[in-house]
Amino acid sequence: MSWIYLVIAGLLEIGWPVGLKLAQTPQYRGLGIAMAIAFMSGSGYMLWLAQRAIPMGTAYAVWTGIGAAGAFAVGVLAYGDPATLGRFVGVGLIIAGVVTLKLMH
Repeated sequence: MSWIYLVIAGLLEIGWPVGLKLAQTPQYRGLGIAMAIAFMSGSGYMLWLAQRAIPMGTAYAVWTGIGAAGAFAVGVLAYGDPATLGRFVGVGLIIAGVVTLKLMH
């Protein structure tokens, strides 16, 4: 169950940078900030639950890896962020590191 909590925490981690991006638009500033705070809170709570059984370093690395890769994907797909080969290789390395941590646990 701890790994499920950790995956949920990582997926929620994607929401707060999206909220901060939304907050850059004046008419959505309050909604974006509220969204960021809500996703941060949910993500942190799920990480706390996951760390009851998963070592802190592993949990943190997986959590940030899922969040970083997910935020990258949302940025490319929804906000037109650059989609260069180098950026995809970098995210692939992050994902490979997360998978390695899971396999070594």
